[in-house]
Amino acid sequence: MMFSTNLISVQGISTDASSWVPIIAALLSMFMVGLFALVFFLKQYRRCPSNRVLVVYGKVGGKRAAKCLHGGGAFVWPIIQSYAYIGLEPLVIDIPLQGALSLNNIRVNVPSTFTVGVSTDSVLMQNAAERLLMMTEDSIREQAQDIILGQLRLVIATLSIEEINKDREKFMALINENVAEEINKIGLELINVNIRDITDESDYIEAIGKRAAAEAINRAKVEVAEQERDGSIGEAAALREQDVRVAEEQSKSEQGRKDAERAQRITIAELESQAITGEVESKRDYEIATAERNAETIAARKNAEQEQRIKVAEAESLAIDGENTSNAQIAESNARLAEVRAQAKQRAEIASAEAQRAILEKEREEEIARLSKEIIAPQEIEKKQIEIAAEAKAERARREASGEADAILARYLAEAEGIQKVLEAKAKGYANLVASCGDQPQLAPTLLLVEKMPELVREQVKAISNLQIEKITVWDGGRGSDGGNTTSNFLSGMIGSLPQVHELAEQAGIDLPEVLGRIKSPSPPENTLIEAKADQDVAPPAED
Repeated sequence: MMFSTNLISVQGISTDASSWVPIIAALLSMFMVGLFALVFFLKQYRRCPSNRVLVVYGKVGGKRAAKCLHGGGAFVWPIIQSYAYIGLEPLVIDIPLQGALSLNNIRVNVPSTFTVGVSTDSVLMQNAAERLLMMTEDSIREQAQDIILGQLRLVIATLSIEEINKDREKFMALINENVAEEINKIGLELINVNIRDITDESDYIEAIGKRAAAEAINRAKVEVAEQERDGSIGEAAALREQDVRVAEEQSKSEQGRKDAERAQRITIAELESQAITGEVESKRDYEIATAERNAETIAARKNAEQEQRIKVAEAESLAIDGENTSNAQIAESNARLAEVRAQAKQRAEIASAEAQRAILEKEREEEIARLSKEIIAPQEIEKKQIEIAAEAKAERARREASGEADAILARYLAEAEGIQKVLEAKAKGYANLVASCGDQPQLAPTLLLVEKMPELVREQVKAISNLQIEKITVWDGGRGSDGGNTTSNFLSGMIGSLPQVHELAEQAGIDLPEVLGRIKSPSPPENTLIEAKADQDVAPPAED
C-alpha cells in the first residue's frame, strides 16, 4: 500500500515537469520577439550631430511638411516617415561682380567673397528643409550666388561712387541687410562678407584716390613745413646755446690743443719721411709689373680679335643669306597681314557704325520716351485736368442756372398763386360786403373808407411826428382881432394845416358818417369852419 502511494507521487512529479516545457518555450519566444522589437525601435531612433540638422519628413503631424531638429534625436516611424540630414558647414561663395551700374551711371567692379550657411533658427531651418533638402552643395552655392549677385547689384544701384568709396560702413550694412533678407527665404544665413576690391571702368575711384592722396600730401607738406619751422627755431636756439658753451670750452681747451698739435706735428713729420721712402719703392715695383701684364694682355687681345673677326665675317655671310630669305618671307607675311588687317578693320568699322547707329537709335527712343514722360505727359495731364475742370464748372453753372430758374419760376408761381388767392378772397369779401348793403350799394365804399380811417389818421400823425420842436415861446399880448386868444389861434392854425378828412372823403365821392361831424357852410371871412364836435373828434389824433 505504501509502495503504490510512493509510485503515484513520483509519477505526479514527472507529469508536472513535462507541463513546464511549453511555458518556458513561450516565454523564450516572447523574450526574443521583445528583444527584436527593442533592437528595431532602437535602430529607428535617429540622433542629430551638432554640425547637422535632422529633417524628419512624411507624416509629421499638423500642416508641416517636415520636422527639423538641431541636436538631440527623434524617433522615425517606419513606412510613414523618413529622415535626411542638412549640413551646417559654411559655404564660401566667390562673387566676381563686374560692371554693376551705380546711382550716377558709372559701372563698378566689386569682386567679393560671401560666407553663408544653413541657419539653426526654427523658421530658417524649416525654409531650408523645404527648399534645400536633397540638394548638392554645388547647387546650393549656385542658387545662393544668383541671389547675392542680384542683391549686390541692387545695393550698388542705390549708392553713388562717392558713397561706396567713402562710407564703407553704410555699404556693408546695406549688403548685410538686403542679402541676409533674401537668403533667409531659402534657409541660409549670412556669416561674413569680404569685399576684396572696388574699381570702376572709368578709373573714377582711382582719380578720387589720387585726389585724396594729393590733398594728403599737400597737408603733409604744410605740416612738415610747420614742423621744420618749429624745428629750425628750436635748432637755432639750441645752436646759439651750443655756440656759447662751445666758445667757453674752446677757450679752455685751445691752449692744450696747441700743445698737442706741436707734439703731433713732430711725430707726423718723422712718420711721413719713412712712409715716402717706402711708397716710392713700392710704386716702382708696381709700375714694372703692370707694364709686363699690359703687354701680355694686348697680345692675347689682338689674337682673340683676329679670330673673332674671321668667325664674325663667316657668320655675317650666313646671316645675310638667312636675313634676306627671312625678309622676303616677312614681307610676304606682312602683305597678307595687311590685307587681313584691312578686311578686319573694314568689318570692325562697319560693325562699329552699325553699333553706333543702334546706340543712337536707342538713345533717340529713350530721349523721346523721356520727353514724352517728362514734358508731353504732364502737359496732356494738365490739359485733361483743365478740360475736366472746365466741363465740371460748365456743368455746375448749368445746374446752378437751372436750379435758380426753377426756384425763380416756383417763387413767381407761388407769388402769383398767393396774389390770385388774395384777390379772390378780396373779391369774395367785396361781393359779400356789397351783398350785405342790400339795396344801398353806395354804402360799401363808405365802409371800406371807415376801415382805412386808422391808417389815414396814422399817416396824418406821421406828417408832424418828425418835427423837432423843443420849445415854443408865445408872447401873448392879449386877445386877437377876432376876440380869441393868440395861443389858441396858433394851435388851431397848426391843426388846420393838417390834411382834412372830410375834404379827402369829398374828393373820393364818399359821404362820411354823421359821427365824424359836418363841414359848415363857408362864410366870407373864413375858408373852412368845423363844428366844435368835429374839432373835438379831430384833436385827439393830433395829441397822440
